Amino acid sequence: MKPNNSYSGYQKRCILLFLISAGLLTSCKEKKSESQKVKVETETVINLPMKGIVYTTAHQTDLKLTLTDNISFGSFKQPLETDIDILVDPDKQFQTFLGIGAALTDAAAETFYKLSDENQKRFLEAYYDIENGIGYSLGRTIIHSCDFSSGSYTYIEEGDMELNTFNIDHDRQFRLPFTKLAIEAAGGELTMYASPWSPPAFMKTNNNMLQGGKLKPEYFQTWANYYVKFFEAYEAEGIPIWGLTVQNEPMAVQRWESCIYTAEEERDFVKNYLGPTLEKAGMGDKKIIVWDHNRDLMFQRASVVLNDPEAAKYVWGTGFHWYEDWKDGIPMFQNVKNVNEVFPDKNLIFTEGCNEGYDIEKIDEVRLAERYGRSMINDFNNGVVAWTDWNILLDETGGPNHVGNLCFAPVHGDTKSGELTFTNSYYYIGHFSKFVRPNARRISSVSSSNAILSTGFINQDGSIVIVVMNQEKDPKDYTVTMNAKTSKTTIPGHAIQTIVLTE
Repeated sequence: MKPNNSYSGYQKRCILLFLISAGLLTSCKEKKSESQKVKVETETVINLPMKGIVYTTAHQTDLKLTLTDNISFGSFKQPLETDIDILVDPDKQFQTFLGIGAALTDAAAETFYKLSDENQKRFLEAYYDIENGIGYSLGRTIIHSCDFSSGSYTYIEEGDMELNTFNIDHDRQFRLPFTKLAIEAAGGELTMYASPWSPPAFMKTNNNMLQGGKLKPEYFQTWANYYVKFFEAYEAEGIPIWGLTVQNEPMAVQRWESCIYTAEEERDFVKNYLGPTLEKAGMGDKKIIVWDHNRDLMFQRASVVLNDPEAAKYVWGTGFHWYEDWKDGIPMFQNVKNVNEVFPDKNLIFTEGCNEGYDIEKIDEVRLAERYGRSMINDFNNGVVAWTDWNILLDETGGPNHVGNLCFAPVHGDTKSGELTFTNSYYYIGHFSKFVRPNARRISSVSSSNAILSTGFINQDGSIVIVVMNQEKDPKDYTVTMNAKTSKTTIPGHAIQTIVLTE
């Protein structure tokens, strides 16, 4: 007899149901295992340091980046509404930090070479040494003259549209050697970017480097070629250029070097001339920064340029200044946030800020340094990856400046006595630049008080940096809450502190 391999309909259904159930069970186990595996692979375990030290700078005191306290975290204490607490969450990470620095202008270079040899060395160490200074890692330079030059000049003979006469001999006296010393003092590496204030006069509609005017259409390509010539010349001198801004303050008609671009004009110049020209020259890696003007109109400029894919593909990010507060005294930090939210794939860089209206009698005023602290904290919290002060050094008059636009700098050099003056602004900037190092990530840091501002970063070595600023005249007790632990300290009135957690 043949074996009976037939099954009834009921038996078949039972067998099918069993097989399906077994398959689902196996599948669920496999998926659960895969899910657990993925979770293990993607989780980043951060061993949070819970002890550290506090550095303080306070007005009307001798505290200048001074070690003032040791802190450690203990049991969690629920803050009350009457308390000041800063909640730090290192797991919530944001933009990667590029650097902090200043502009190496003609004015700064000329002043530097009027100092004594001893003070030249002191100056370079104070700005660029990480241990004994504030560790600048970023620099801005100018493409021929700006107002902070002793006079107007370009790198070509007037009318030379072929750029046959291009040379940077003017810069060899002061700016080139000064920049080389800065790079050396920074350990041989300094992220440098360049900005023009105006094309040569013959390329402009007003035939003048000053007083605004626009770039004539027939010189768009010539001007794009000029950038390439500049980069080639500086790099031949051993000064690599990381990036460039298209135009300094493209909406300002100034009594000094200036040139006007509407948003559409800047977009089209980048899209049709500057971007393709850099790529053709093998410089497609140069970071192009648009706007380079105040916070008030930065969203409009970014919107026009970055919503055009053919222009946006060349643009690294949006640069901005802080001078919009001339209108009502209120910085427009919200506009920085808006650009960051709408264009999260692009970068933000603060390209210039200084305190205007130099007056030696006002050099210790609280507002000068606090303008730096307030701006840096808010700008970083709104997505900025790099922050650039204006002149790194000026003389005892707030210059030199060939149109009398005299300003404060964090450090002033007296060209008569050769002495250096380090203002509170220098120390306020140092509370960030000394401790927050390139490639750090910003972390969540939120204050419960309007009197106290804060921002936070985690460095690549795992150290956590929290910067805290007290905008009021009275000292404030405050707590820091992190990882369900609490620490307590005090900040003087009108002061800034950096908490560095390393253990």
